[in-house]
Amino acid sequence: MSHRHRARRLALQGLCCLDVQGDGAAAVVRQFMDVSREAPETIETAHEMLCRTLGERQRIDDLLTRHARHWGLGRLALVDRNILRLAAWELLEKVTPVKVVISEALRIAQEFSTAESPRFVNGVIDAVAKELQQAQPQTGG
Repeated sequence: MSHRHRARRLALQGLCCLDVQGDGAAAVVRQFMDVSREAPETIETAHEMLCRTLGERQRIDDLLTRHARHWGLGRLALVDRNILRLAAWELLEKVTPVKVVISEALRIAQEFSTAESPRFVNGVIDAVAKELQQAQPQTGG
């Protein structure tokens, strides 16, 4: 399992905890991540993913709300909602290739959620990716 995949898994767990417990649980989440059996580099990457996703949460949630048709974010399963948030943050960062972001989101949905989740996650993240690609200024020569 790759370093980035392991970091995504750990960041997802932190996002889920904070989603349930609220921002007041940040110290507990940090401690949970720090004492995990992951390599220090993986833990550091997971902290960065978590913090940066939280820093863009409103923008991410607005984006997801537009594409999770007929589903308010509050109605989504906890794990699915946070898989989507993490993947949407990666798409906004524009560092990881879109296909990798989608593939990783599907893989994590298969690991942590229901049998129906990968299909739902794929549909939402694909729509988000398309919106973000259309919003990019086109350069021509």
